[in-house]
Amino acid sequence: MSKLRFSTAQQVFEAFPTAQQVIGTAPTSEPPLTFLRALVKTGEHKDAIGFCAFLMPRRETVWWALQSVQRMQPAGSPADPGLKAAEAWVRDPTDETRRAALALGESGHHASLGTWVALAAGYSGGSMVASHAIPSPPDLTAKTARIAVLTALGRVPERERDAALRNCVEACIRLLDDESGRTRP
Repeated sequence: MSKLRFSTAQQVFEAFPTAQQVIGTAPTSEPPLTFLRALVKTGEHKDAIGFCAFLMPRRETVWWALQSVQRMQPAGSPADPGLKAAEAWVRDPTDETRRAALALGESGHHASLGTWVALAAGYSGGSMVASHAIPSPPDLTAKTARIAVLTALGRVPERERDAALRNCVEACIRLLDDESGRTRP
């Protein structure tokens, strides 16, 4: 079953006006996946990653960022607590696991990819602070997931970057329309 929520690329930008601040390519009335593939084909890599982040529901966005970052890390990288917290929330999307991810994201170092993925999970809904209700803006999950994936791509050796980018985009497409459920959170 498709998790695609939008019929056109334009609808994504209408739902998330801040997407226009991070995606330089003007939206079209094309279906979102057609627009996404065109971004990759024309070399608009940052735009493609940003569009993926805004295109998916929040839980899928966090799962996509988590998987993308993990695939791009060098072999033998130590376990990242932020990534673990984000995965815990994806697998059990309760307010308790979301708050745990948010706490790790807020206390983490901004150079850590796990910090950004944990923030993506933490900003997926609910209150941004424990003491009183301050709702998470609907675009923060996409923004922080985008930062995580783009930062990870920037750390990949240049000769491997195009393949890594394509893997990220294909993972997004599979999450949106995977009948088998293999890549779903």
